Amino acid sequence: MTASIHVALLRGVNVGGKNCVPMKDLAEIFAKAGCSDVRTYIQSGNVVFRATRAVAEGVPSRITEQIAKRFGCRIPVVLRTAEQFAAAVHNNPFPEIPQEALHVYFLAAVPDAARAAQLDPDRSKPDTFVVHGREIYLHLPNGIGRSKLTNAYFDSKLSTISTARNWRTVLKLLELMS
Repeated sequence: MTASIHVALLRGVNVGGKNCVPMKDLAEIFAKAGCSDVRTYIQSGNVVFRATRAVAEGVPSRITEQIAKRFGCRIPVVLRTAEQFAAAVHNNPFPEIPQEALHVYFLAAVPDAARAAQLDPDRSKPDTFVVHGREIYLHLPNGIGRSKLTNAYFDSKLSTISTARNWRTVLKLLELMS
Protein backbone atom coordinates (compact mmCIF):
# COMPACT_ATOMS: atom_id res chain seq x y z
CA MET A 1 0.00 0.00 0.00
CA THR A 2 1.31 3.45 -0.93
CA ALA A 3 2.06 6.04 1.74
CA SER A 4 0.63 9.50 1.18
CA ILE A 5 1.27 12.86 2.81
CA HIS A 6 -0.82 14.00 5.78
CA VAL A 7 -0.80 16.79 8.31
CA ALA A 8 -1.73 16.36 11.96
CA LEU A 9 -2.88 19.46 13.79
CA LEU A 10 -2.64 19.10 17.54
CA ARG A 11 -4.74 21.37 19.71
CA GLY A 12 -3.32 23.32 22.60
CA VAL A 13 0.29 22.12 22.47
CA ASN A 14 2.89 24.43 24.04
CA VAL A 15 0.41 27.29 24.40
CA GLY A 16 0.82 29.57 27.39
CA GLY A 17 3.23 27.19 29.09
CA LYS A 18 0.67 24.37 29.15
CA ASN A 19 0.66 20.95 27.51
CA CYS A 20 4.40 21.06 26.89
CA VAL A 21 5.44 18.53 24.28
CA PRO A 22 8.89 18.90 22.71
CA MET A 23 8.69 18.65 18.92
CA LYS A 24 11.56 16.13 18.84
CA ASP A 25 9.57 13.83 21.12
CA LEU A 26 6.40 14.41 19.10
CA ALA A 27 8.18 13.41 15.89
CA GLU A 28 9.42 10.27 17.63
CA ILE A 29 5.87 9.38 18.73
CA PHE A 30 4.66 9.71 15.13
CA ALA A 31 7.52 7.55 13.85
CA LYS A 32 6.73 4.84 16.42
CA ALA A 33 3.08 4.98 15.28
CA GLY A 34 4.20 3.90 11.80
CA CYS A 35 4.60 7.29 10.11
CA SER A 36 7.61 8.18 7.95
CA ASP A 37 9.25 11.41 6.76
CA VAL A 38 7.97 13.07 9.94
CA ARG A 39 8.51 16.84 10.13
CA THR A 40 7.22 19.31 12.68
CA TYR A 41 6.59 22.98 12.08
CA ILE A 42 6.90 25.53 14.90
CA GLN A 43 6.23 24.53 18.50
CA SER A 44 2.42 24.47 18.35
CA GLY A 45 1.82 20.91 17.20
CA ASN A 46 1.91 20.80 13.40
CA VAL A 47 3.22 17.50 12.02
CA VAL A 48 3.62 16.64 8.34
CA PHE A 49 4.23 12.95 7.63
CA ARG A 50 3.77 10.05 5.24
CA ALA A 51 1.59 7.08 6.09
CA THR A 52 -0.58 4.46 4.50
CA ARG A 53 -4.32 4.94 4.82
CA ALA A 54 -4.52 2.23 7.49
CA VAL A 55 -1.81 3.87 9.62
CA ALA A 56 -3.21 7.39 9.12
CA GLU A 57 -6.71 6.35 10.23
CA GLY A 58 -5.32 5.35 13.60
CA VAL A 59 -3.06 8.35 14.07
CA PRO A 60 -5.44 10.67 15.99
CA SER A 61 -6.26 8.16 18.73
CA ARG A 62 -2.77 6.61 18.90
CA ILE A 63 -1.00 9.97 19.14
CA THR A 64 -3.46 11.28 21.74
CA GLU A 65 -2.91 8.15 23.85
CA GLN A 66 0.89 8.24 23.55
CA ILE A 67 1.05 11.92 24.51
CA ALA A 68 -1.21 11.24 27.50
CA LYS A 69 1.04 8.37 28.64
CA ARG A 70 4.27 10.24 28.14
CA PHE A 71 3.36 13.84 29.07
CA GLY A 72 0.16 13.52 31.11
CA CYS A 73 -2.03 15.72 28.90
CA ARG A 74 -4.85 14.80 26.53
CA ILE A 75 -4.27 16.48 23.19
CA PRO A 76 -6.88 16.25 20.44
CA VAL A 77 -5.46 15.54 16.97
CA VAL A 78 -7.16 16.68 13.75
CA LEU A 79 -5.92 15.04 10.57
CA ARG A 80 -5.98 16.06 6.89
CA THR A 81 -4.53 14.51 3.76
CA ALA A 82 -2.42 16.78 1.57
CA GLU A 83 -5.34 16.93 -0.89
CA GLN A 84 -7.85 17.87 1.81
CA PHE A 85 -5.50 20.53 3.16
CA ALA A 86 -4.93 21.99 -0.32
CA ALA A 87 -8.71 22.10 -0.83
CA ALA A 88 -9.09 23.97 2.47
CA VAL A 89 -6.64 26.60 1.22
CA HIS A 90 -8.37 26.79 -2.15
CA ASN A 91 -11.82 27.18 -0.51
CA ASN A 92 -10.85 30.29 1.48
CA PRO A 93 -13.90 32.58 1.27
CA PHE A 94 -11.84 35.61 2.38
CA PRO A 95 -9.06 35.89 -0.23
CA GLU A 96 -8.89 39.69 0.14
CA ILE A 97 -8.35 39.62 3.92
CA PRO A 98 -4.82 40.39 5.18
CA GLN A 99 -3.07 37.22 6.34
CA GLU A 100 -2.72 38.41 9.92
CA ALA A 101 -6.53 38.70 10.27
CA LEU A 102 -7.36 35.31 8.73
CA HIS A 103 -7.61 32.08 10.74
CA VAL A 104 -9.01 28.62 10.12
CA TYR A 105 -10.54 26.20 12.58
CA PHE A 106 -9.97 22.65 11.36
CA LEU A 107 -12.76 20.36 12.58
CA ALA A 108 -12.43 16.66 13.37
CA ALA A 109 -15.81 15.96 11.74
CA VAL A 110 -18.22 17.63 9.33
CA PRO A 111 -20.71 19.48 11.53
CA ASP A 112 -24.42 18.83 11.34
CA ALA A 113 -25.94 21.41 8.96
CA ALA A 114 -28.69 22.33 11.44
CA ARG A 115 -26.14 22.96 14.19
CA ALA A 116 -23.96 25.04 11.85
CA ALA A 117 -27.01 27.12 10.85
CA GLN A 118 -27.59 27.97 14.53
CA LEU A 119 -24.15 29.56 15.03
CA ASP A 120 -24.50 33.22 16.03
CA PRO A 121 -23.00 35.49 13.33
CA ASP A 122 -23.15 38.43 15.78
CA ARG A 123 -21.40 36.67 18.67
CA SER A 124 -18.15 38.63 18.30
CA LYS A 125 -18.51 41.72 16.12
CA PRO A 126 -16.65 42.76 13.98
CA ASP A 127 -15.44 39.15 13.56
CA THR A 128 -17.01 37.10 10.78
CA PHE A 129 -16.84 33.42 9.92
CA VAL A 130 -17.86 30.94 7.24
CA VAL A 131 -18.36 27.22 7.84
CA HIS A 132 -17.28 25.18 4.80
CA GLY A 133 -17.15 21.41 5.19
CA ARG A 134 -14.70 20.57 7.99
CA GLU A 135 -13.26 24.08 8.16
CA ILE A 136 -14.39 27.36 9.67
CA TYR A 137 -12.75 30.41 8.12
CA LEU A 138 -12.53 33.46 10.36
CA HIS A 139 -11.87 37.09 9.62
CA LEU A 140 -10.67 38.44 12.97
CA PRO A 141 -9.67 42.10 12.49
CA ASN A 142 -8.83 42.50 16.21
CA GLY A 143 -6.98 39.19 16.48
CA ILE A 144 -7.88 35.75 17.77
CA GLY A 145 -7.11 36.70 21.38
CA ARG A 146 -9.97 39.21 21.50
CA SER A 147 -12.52 37.07 19.67
CA LYS A 148 -15.41 35.23 21.31
CA LEU A 149 -15.26 32.74 18.41
CA THR A 150 -13.28 30.19 20.40
CA ASN A 151 -12.62 26.45 20.27
CA ALA A 152 -14.98 26.01 23.20
CA TYR A 153 -17.78 27.88 21.40
CA PHE A 154 -17.50 25.96 18.13
CA ASP A 155 -16.88 22.59 19.81
CA SER A 156 -19.95 22.92 22.01
CA LYS A 157 -22.24 24.25 19.28
CA LEU A 158 -21.09 21.82 16.57
CA SER A 159 -20.38 18.73 18.72
CA THR A 160 -16.93 18.22 17.29
CA ILE A 161 -13.30 19.05 18.05
CA SER A 162 -11.57 22.03 16.46
CA THR A 163 -8.09 23.47 16.36
CA ALA A 164 -7.15 26.88 14.97
CA ARG A 165 -4.28 27.96 12.75
CA ASN A 166 -3.42 31.39 11.42
CA TRP A 167 -3.27 31.76 7.66
CA ARG A 168 0.52 32.09 7.54
CA THR A 169 0.87 28.72 9.27
CA VAL A 170 -1.72 27.19 6.93
CA LEU A 171 0.24 28.36 3.88
CA LYS A 172 3.55 27.15 5.32
CA LEU A 173 2.09 23.71 6.05
CA LEU A 174 0.78 23.53 2.49
CA GLU A 175 4.28 24.36 1.25
CA LEU A 176 5.81 21.65 3.46
CA MET A 177 3.41 19.08 2.01
CA SER A 178 4.32 19.96 -1.59
